[in-house]
Amino acid sequence: MQTTTGYQDSWINPRLKIAALWTSMLFLFAYVDLFSLYREDIRADIEAGELAGFTIGQAFLFSVTTYIAIPSVALSLSLLLPVRVTRLANLVLAAVYSVTIVGGAAGEWGYYIFGSAIEVALLVGVAYYAWTWPRLEPEGGSA
Repeated sequence: MQTTTGYQDSWINPRLKIAALWTSMLFLFAYVDLFSLYREDIRADIEAGELAGFTIGQAFLFSVTTYIAIPSVALSLSLLLPVRVTRLANLVLAAVYSVTIVGGAAGEWGYYIFGSAIEVALLVGVAYYAWTWPRLEPEGGSA
């Protein structure tokens, strides 16, 4: 009787890894913001028609929707676009969103900073898998 102690880890396409990381980031994105609604200071600002120093109106809501739509669409496009475009888009978006998340977490409560740190870690994963995307071997093998 032969006993195996190892596990086989199948190769996973970088597209799936990146899409999974975007998905996890977006869940955290949503929940951290939803949890903010339990804070009296945030609710008071919303009641006053203001949030983070911005007046809540059509322009603000359109901007926030755009900000959320970009990574939401990045998830799907990571699976659909050609590799060169996907790699570049994911590298740029992961960097830009990491900066905005860190900036948005400045001075926030602990739960927000914790969630933001995980979001940034997930985006580092997106950038890592986009950067280290396996290349095709040249025809005839390596010489």
